[in-house]
Amino acid sequence: HGLGPVALANELLAFVTSKDLDLQLTPEGLDAFEHEVGVPNSQFLWVPRPPGMSSLEMSFCCACSLQGSQKRSNSTPETPRPKRAPASRSPYGLFSPHSFSPSVTPSQKYSSRGGRGEVVASFGSGQGSVWHGRGGCGVTIFGHPEQSLSKPYKSMFQKALDVREALAERVEELGEVLRRHHGLDGFSSAVLPAQEPVTVLGQIGCDGNGKLNTKSVLLVGDREHSGGAEVPLDLSELPEYSLFPGQVVALEGTNSTGRRMVVTKLYEGVPLPFHTPTEPMAEQRMVLVACGPFTPSDSITFEPLSDLLEVVARDRPDVCILVRTINLINHEYLITSILLSPFSDVFRLCLGTIIEGTRSAGSQLVLVPSLRDVSHDFVYPQPPFSFPDLPKQDKERVLLVPEPCVLDIDGVIFGLTSTDLLFHMGAEEISSSSGVSDRFTRILRHILTQRSFYPLYPPSEELNVDLEALAAFAALPVTPDVLVTPSELRFFVKDVLGCVCINPGRLTKGQAGGESGRGILPVLVSPFAFSGLIRELGV
Repeated sequence: HGLGPVALANELLAFVTSKDLDLQLTPEGLDAFEHEVGVPNSQFLWVPRPPGMSSLEMSFCCACSLQGSQKRSNSTPETPRPKRAPASRSPYGLFSPHSFSPSVTPSQKYSSRGGRGEVVASFGSGQGSVWHGRGGCGVTIFGHPEQSLSKPYKSMFQKALDVREALAERVEELGEVLRRHHGLDGFSSAVLPAQEPVTVLGQIGCDGNGKLNTKSVLLVGDREHSGGAEVPLDLSELPEYSLFPGQVVALEGTNSTGRRMVVTKLYEGVPLPFHTPTEPMAEQRMVLVACGPFTPSDSITFEPLSDLLEVVARDRPDVCILVRTINLINHEYLITSILLSPFSDVFRLCLGTIIEGTRSAGSQLVLVPSLRDVSHDFVYPQPPFSFPDLPKQDKERVLLVPEPCVLDIDGVIFGLTSTDLLFHMGAEEISSSSGVSDRFTRILRHILTQRSFYPLYPPSEELNVDLEALAAFAALPVTPDVLVTPSELRFFVKDVLGCVCINPGRLTKGQAGGESGRGILPVLVSPFAFSGLIRELGV
């Protein structure tokens, strides 16, 4: 019939889907497929399903066989092989907790990694700390339930008037905080000529579509005093500053012509207060944080995920936080692979393996979604994963949270996000400093003082941001004790305005490995007093 492996797989998938049949291939199903599509049964290698293997798992084995056929060389071999040559590996071995894909060849670079268990960054005094938890503790989403995103919502229905209202309310709210904290009498118009210094309120913007620079920076005045009018800013008289598009600022300067303001003073933003727990932490807690992807870029074998589950089983952390994705949108190998099942099924299978793999340790499992996940809603803020098949025995142990979110772990507040805001804001920020300036610290200060998980506006083109939902679900309710901000940039752990900020790195970096983070929550100590970034998975 002239059908190659790819065309045959596509025809079969279309037939099974249209007829609402089981993914498990049966002789009766192949006969029906042959009758309707015209593909003879002889083109299929029938393999009975072994005991204990689900139909979804068996379909992956079939997909693996088809993928291997597709990637054979088109050149004529010196010794022709029979069409039904036995496979070098049993199809039953292709599916395991570390392999959910057509790729049966593990990543060579990841397999040859070194530096296992090496500590690459630390904070505080970890002497005498025992890196073993007891498996479980109290973990809840912080704040009122209505302030946390709990279910999907309609997106891409924003009206320009609603967007303007959300932005104006944020400027007014932060402006009032700046006025009270710095003891300002009030704000003036940013566009009226003024020979004497005046204080104005507004939002930093750019006069073009390019990157912000000292010549293109402007102030979008607040609605009450400036009517939202724009005025270019002259920063030549300002010795130190750090600005980014969307930043709400209070400035002092002169505007003699009404067409350009010469800024002489920039008022610092004010972070929120810390949360005061009603009861001190009763005992030491261990928290493990790992950020995906959980597979190398040259393979879809989940070896890093399998290694991570071994670490969880060994160290029994009280809380295990997994950030970012199971399936990556930009995964090189995933884009070109052939799967007979949709990504949603792959995701459920992966998620089920993670839940089962952490069950013996008794750890509280927290799963944070990502906009890079192909099987989840592409909108920020992002609702939590939907997993209706969650076993009853795991419902109290597994917490599916939105992106971003704030957690209360026995009185210690964690801020979690999977979005690379360090990279996004670092690409847009401009700064000037007379001394040594740390870009990471500046960006993290902005996040805390702007009181938002994502204060950048306009947002990065990588994100689909719903600004109304952003104002409702991505605002910081308090300054967290620990802020976890995974990024493509170099890992770190540092104290910023009393908040311990951690970039745990990624579990894998391309074909190689990366880092994971772990921390100890000591008795009677808040905020978070010690954390470590380790090459625990040997990368």
